[in-house]
Amino acid sequence: MARWVALLRGVNVGGAGKLPMAEFREMLGGMGFGAVQTYIQSGNAVFDSDLEAPDLEGMIREGIAARFGFSPECFVLAAYELASALADHPFAGAEPKLVHVIFLRETPVPDEAALRALALPGDGWHIGPRRFTLSTPGGYGTSKLAEKLPRLLPGPMTARNLRTIAALHALAIAQA
Repeated sequence: MARWVALLRGVNVGGAGKLPMAEFREMLGGMGFGAVQTYIQSGNAVFDSDLEAPDLEGMIREGIAARFGFSPECFVLAAYELASALADHPFAGAEPKLVHVIFLRETPVPDEAALRALALPGDGWHIGPRRFTLSTPGGYGTSKLAEKLPRLLPGPMTARNLRTIAALHALAIAQA
């Protein structure tokens, strides 16, 4: 069995997309996934399965829709993809909670002029395979660039800070 990490978009944020983690773990286990663990309340899970990522994404979305009544975007990644996201950016000295990786279905080719126009002093970004890494020293929630990313990058997407990615990676390799 392969070890996978699922990242859900828009779960338990601002009162929308309520998904109790205990029930989410139970649902994933009921779908035949092994060694299921969740991390914090924002829709992160680590589990074992013989299926491939695209199949898992659809199954998880459909399972949540059937059981909880909404269908969040789901990204399923291998541990090596998280390791790459942690290492492949120029923000090694930055505070991990202020560097966010935006996971995408395809590698972005954004309008660099638009990115520069929205960036605050100190903001930076890096493009990797199927991801866009954004450093916001002033905070992600106050960044105009972060706010406008859904218009500048190919959707769908979901973001996690480096602290969360590191914790998920540690969970994924601990069972490997």
